[in-house]
Amino acid sequence: MAGTTAGEEPVSTSARYLASGPGAGDAWAAEAAADGRHGTQKIVRAGEADAPDRVAATLGLGRGARVVERRRIMYLDGVPSELTDTYYPLEIARGTALAGTAKIRGGAVRLLAELGHAGVRAQEDVAARMPTAGERAALALDEGEPVLELFRLTLGADGRPVQADLMVMPPRARRLRYEIGIGPGTGTGPGTGTGPGIGTGTGTG
Repeated sequence: MAGTTAGEEPVSTSARYLASGPGAGDAWAAEAAADGRHGTQKIVRAGEADAPDRVAATLGLGRGARVVERRRIMYLDGVPSELTDTYYPLEIARGTALAGTAKIRGGAVRLLAELGHAGVRAQEDVAARMPTAGERAALALDEGEPVLELFRLTLGADGRPVQADLMVMPPRARRLRYEIGIGPGTGTGPGTGTGPGIGTGTGTG
């Protein structure tokens, strides 16, 4: 996410990137603009591909299964800020705008909902690790600088996976924040609340 500012640390939540209602769209650009900054994205690749093993397993697919992927670089004030790879089961996204390189009017999350696959729950895992050589080059990282990796699974109303996202971002000047509802009727639990901050520009088209 582009993030709002708390002191010197941009802070945001995942919730706006999962919303599919009116006003949903380029959440990355909107959040950056709210902070007086400029958020853009470049679609590096979109189309059918073999699912990485982790993605295939998470989506409940066989190893090497075909999926639709959208790979993007997210920029904040012209600086590469995040690598975002999104994967959809083939039966959901094949032949739709999700498989094309054009920006999606209203955003990918909204289109997914219009196709009858609205997300109702998300699971996120965050880990720190060293980047690959490709990630270091794409994000213009210093030698020895680590990255944060956020892996998100979005589930539909029937509990079936509809989308998987892998986001990689530098941790400098970033804060992760989760807000978790407690008690009956909140619809959230550990790891499924709104959050984390910075770096989750998924579903923006």
